[in-house]
Amino acid sequence: MSSDLFQSGSATPDNSYDASSIEVLEGLEPVRRRPGMYIGGTDERALHHLAAEVLDNSMDEAVAGHATRIEITLEPGNRLTVVDNGRGIPVDPHPKFPDKSALEVILSTLHSGGKFSGKAYATSGGLHGVGVSVVNALSIDTVVEVAREKQLYRQRFSQGRTLGPIEHLGGTPNRRGTSTAFTPDPEIFGPELHFKPARLYKLARSKAYLFAGVEIRWKCDPSLITDDTPAEAVFQFPGGLADHLKEQLGTREGATAEFFSGQQEFPDGAGRVEWAVAWPLWSDGSYSWYCNTIPTPDGGTHEQGLRQALVRGIRAFGDLVGQKKAKDITADDIMVGSELMLSVFIREPQFQSQTKDRLTSPEATALVEKAVRDHFDHFLTDKMERGKALLGYVLERMDDRLRRKQEREVKRKTATSGRKLRLPGKLTDCSADDPAGTELFIVEGDSAGGSAKQARDRKTQAILPIRGKILNVASATSAKIGANSEIADLILALGCGTRKDCVPDNLRYERIVIMTDADVDGAHIATLLMTFFFQEMPDIVRRGHLYLAQPPLYRLTAGAKSLYARDDAHRAEIEATAFKGRKVEVSRFKGLGEMNPGQLRETTMDPKTRSMVRITLPQEYEQRAEVKDLVDRLMGTNPAHRFAFIQENAARLDEEAIDA
Repeated sequence: MSSDLFQSGSATPDNSYDASSIEVLEGLEPVRRRPGMYIGGTDERALHHLAAEVLDNSMDEAVAGHATRIEITLEPGNRLTVVDNGRGIPVDPHPKFPDKSALEVILSTLHSGGKFSGKAYATSGGLHGVGVSVVNALSIDTVVEVAREKQLYRQRFSQGRTLGPIEHLGGTPNRRGTSTAFTPDPEIFGPELHFKPARLYKLARSKAYLFAGVEIRWKCDPSLITDDTPAEAVFQFPGGLADHLKEQLGTREGATAEFFSGQQEFPDGAGRVEWAVAWPLWSDGSYSWYCNTIPTPDGGTHEQGLRQALVRGIRAFGDLVGQKKAKDITADDIMVGSELMLSVFIREPQFQSQTKDRLTSPEATALVEKAVRDHFDHFLTDKMERGKALLGYVLERMDDRLRRKQEREVKRKTATSGRKLRLPGKLTDCSADDPAGTELFIVEGDSAGGSAKQARDRKTQAILPIRGKILNVASATSAKIGANSEIADLILALGCGTRKDCVPDNLRYERIVIMTDADVDGAHIATLLMTFFFQEMPDIVRRGHLYLAQPPLYRLTAGAKSLYARDDAHRAEIEATAFKGRKVEVSRFKGLGEMNPGQLRETTMDPKTRSMVRITLPQEYEQRAEVKDLVDRLMGTNPAHRFAFIQENAARLDEEAIDA
């Protein structure tokens, strides 16, 4: 090795690197210095992860058969308390640290707990012994009370430090279990970040569904609630996931009248699996995956087992009834659009990270597939008409997928590089190679698309029809978004990618114009499209590439003069000014497809005569956060938030209508 390697730099007092430069972080200091390693960051999701860690400890007691009740209380000052009636954390001196109680060791030492050997808990959500100690490290004030053997004990902590020895508070004959109260540290999470009652309420409710034997009580100070979240509630669901799915489905019609649910113990006491699957018609679908009551939003090996069970089961049933096409069914054909819940309990599960977003235990795939497959085969064959109905539904989805695949290949030079590009078959592209001055009009349906194609400037204006209302991306998983054909076509046509892969400079058009009917349905479609761009391509919106067309709703004619009105208010204004005192003939357009190409070009597409609204995002972080919160409320998964928004704003709209 050349000695030049050692002579290329010279040490100075300012950049010295020796043994004194090496830090050794002890106790819980690593957690405070790098919280992202343990809870994934310091944002709202990470804050609520603290609540989940404490609640999961109580759930482990319930699953182990030692607790029947859990109480969750949110108080002013961002103070959260979780109480269970389990065995209570041990308080006797720890053998390895005789001057400390076991309680203190668990709260102040990483990788300590009773879940490593499997003796205290057959299955549990805690694996690494870091959960409650991380909560302690990232809290400004933690108080733990333990009731064991009719005696009550308490110990206090702050920022991971023990504030004093364990206290014996005397006898408590009617109490048992553990109470953990903590306040997240503003130094870590910032002074403005607080627990959201709605999010905690949903967390508590979902845990009760996951284990039928537990009762969870929720309580929140009313002053903290800004929506319709109840201040108090009691959750207990004897039917488990089946109850949850039944409530979620409501009265919606499905591909089969009954949904597929059940549970099964794994061989040799390895754990158990519980599932509930439905195939509602016209559904965007939803997926919920859990392991040992821990949500795994990114799925994992248990998901893979369920996918294999469903696809192999439906293929076998197709072969049984003589449907040869069934051999081409994929897992997506049977799962996309379904409403699905899966919960497994296994020993020593493996997760992708400390936040446990994805299960990686390899044995889970085979265990889940075998357990679910037997039940699914029986579900399909026990009532042949039910099985055939589901098979027909899945085959329709398969045919649609294959047809889209065949239609998607179209060639055109890219606007920037001159290379060949795959484009959606239903896109009618413009002829210009340079994106400057070009426009993509996103229109609703083939009828409007036909009028727009005839009305456009072929050199600079492209037309992309979409079918009906696209997927609401604010309440959909990444997998579902990726599988949606309308969204796939839109992404392909724009050519700039999405999310972290979005490159605005690769956008194939200077302007993207959402052009929908001037009615309620059109407004809904426009809202779904704006939500898509806000979530998937925010930089495109921020740069001012997104527009909203303003097509007319009415055509007003008096004599030889015709004018167009966007809405009722605009119509009244025109009648009162331009046609004052004259008899006006009013025709209402049912949609863009009802307008002839000349009218559509004149009113909505010709840059000389049209008007459009540019959609932008605010630059300030606080204002962007407000926009995100509004999108989450109006387009997210919780319909109660939309109902609350309507209630909050209905009176204001009535007042505006009266003023008008």
